[in-house]
Amino acid sequence: MNDSKKSGSPAQDTASDDPVATAILALLTAPGAERAVSPEAAARAYAETRRRKNDPPDLWRRYLNAVRQQAIHLARAGRIEILRKGKPVDPNDFKGVYRLRLPGG
Repeated sequence: MNDSKKSGSPAQDTASDDPVATAILALLTAPGAERAVSPEAAARAYAETRRRKNDPPDLWRRYLNAVRQQAIHLARAGRIEILRKGKPVDPNDFKGVYRLRLPGG
């Protein structure tokens, strides 16, 4: 049995995370960061790491679906919370406008 992956802090296992998940967590844990961030802000932050010279200004829109998928994954793992109208929601069943924050934030 391999005990190398034990549950713990929200920032654990960042080396094995998807790059989008890493960008979300970095945005939430950055000094001076807002308590909750929009998926658009996370997509913009990730898009800037991928930007090339000829990319359009709205490159971040390509990553909105990836941000949503990784946010659901991180929320299921208990590493972030997904908020609707300021309250945590079930990551398996939410619609509409949402924000992301660290647990207990």
